[in-house]
Amino acid sequence: MATIKIFDTSLRDGEQSPGFSMTLGQKLRVARALAELRVDIIEAGFPAASPGDFEAVKAVASEVQGPTIAALCRTVPRDIERSAAALEPAAHRRIHTFIATSPIHRQQKLQMSREQVLQSAVAGVSLARTFLDDIEFSAEDGIRTERDYLADVLQAVIEAGATTVNIPDTVGYSTPQEMLELFSWLRETVPGIENVTMSTHCHDDLGLAVANSLAAVEGGARQIECTLNGIGERAGNCALEEVVMALRTRADRYGFETNIDTRRLHNASHLLAAVTGNFVPRNKAVVGENAFAHESGIHQHGVLASRETYEIMKPEDVGVLNSQLILGKHSGKAAVIDRAKDMGFELEAHEIAGIMERFKELADRKKRVFDSDLEAIITGNQAHTAGPWSLQWLSVVSRVSGEEDPTASLTLAHENGDTATQTGEGDGPVDAIVKSLESITGMDITVLSLAMRSISLGEDAQGEASMRAMVDGVQYSGHGLSTDIVAACAEALLEIVNRASRHAERVAERGAEAPAEAKSPRRSNAA
Repeated sequence: MATIKIFDTSLRDGEQSPGFSMTLGQKLRVARALAELRVDIIEAGFPAASPGDFEAVKAVASEVQGPTIAALCRTVPRDIERSAAALEPAAHRRIHTFIATSPIHRQQKLQMSREQVLQSAVAGVSLARTFLDDIEFSAEDGIRTERDYLADVLQAVIEAGATTVNIPDTVGYSTPQEMLELFSWLRETVPGIENVTMSTHCHDDLGLAVANSLAAVEGGARQIECTLNGIGERAGNCALEEVVMALRTRADRYGFETNIDTRRLHNASHLLAAVTGNFVPRNKAVVGENAFAHESGIHQHGVLASRETYEIMKPEDVGVLNSQLILGKHSGKAAVIDRAKDMGFELEAHEIAGIMERFKELADRKKRVFDSDLEAIITGNQAHTAGPWSLQWLSVVSRVSGEEDPTASLTLAHENGDTATQTGEGDGPVDAIVKSLESITGMDITVLSLAMRSISLGEDAQGEASMRAMVDGVQYSGHGLSTDIVAACAEALLEIVNRASRHAERVAERGAEAPAEAKSPRRSNAA
């Protein structure tokens, strides 16, 4: 079968969406997971957007081997030059340049004529070709662009040297039938398009991103742009795990394969969730907790007779294991590392100590440690942001009724050797913890969102807390894990405090540079 290229933009389109920002270290974690998935292209960022984006793209280009590393840029000379510079360390590089082509974007945003947009597109691709041979051009909002004009633009950029042409559904407006017709028409109409790769990039505003991407493939697209868990602007993008498994499961229909190691999908998905502090919904296709769960008696009976009655995919094909890890406080490092390997995690030497410490702490409190517990420990450890503060002691008192407010007393240790203890009162236990942290650190902390869930089974199950908070005007995310859900909230808040502290240190070192964790001013993007 022919192969569809998988272009992952989790680190660019996904990361720029509200609530999904990542530190450089976290981007590298996700990039390595994508490389292990064997995606064909990793779009690492938008180097011209900020110094932080430039450094992130450069770091991924330097340290991640295997996939082609791409950088996004407008058809503007400075943008293209910055992308080329950031990509320099990569063995396989791609410049991805774009300009909007639809009437509403030309008139309302760019205030450019058809001819001006076409000239800018050609100039951008021509300049990019002076740096690299692998050039992708995107006609932003291509789905809402006049067909004849879109064909003219694509023909011109192909003649200028583009090797991939992307027609994005930037606002998630299209339907599968329209995608099939447009891509089929372009394939038959645009001279030279048979010599380049046609690409699709669909957003999920109407919940059709995966269906539209598959329709584009039927129409001639040979590259799908997508993200882990479907993260991205607004409602998100085509979900990598869904479109890959659709192509695999319905190979009889599509007749294509991908290079993806699907056994790593589940772990990559949950690593991204831990890194960004956004849980994978239980009912999420392919990687959600309920994807291979059956509660209905009729369904259970069918699955017991034959899994194929109600399961169209094998759990192990996406990295979901049916077995349970049952280890205790006497279990050693070798057993944990071996089980982690079976689950698809290749632990690095420097992180094993931290994982074992968390494992031993959990094993002392729980009778059984499940696969889901170990996964949470590993992904939580990999997502953890080191910082100057650590939690030494916590005591929380909640009150259902009465005149006194809930209180939280905690002791923090600083890496310089100092310790501080503070008691705070609040409307609830989390608010009381916030007040104590504010008193010790001098930070202004406003909690924006809090989500909690149980990781495994039983009354001693681990609780996972995901939190977003504003600290001194900048948004940060935090992740906590504990058999005590209030302690998990405290850990999430402490991670936020540590991120804010490290960020303040970086800003002080660089002078007056804009906050790296804050969103840069909204920019026009290819999709």
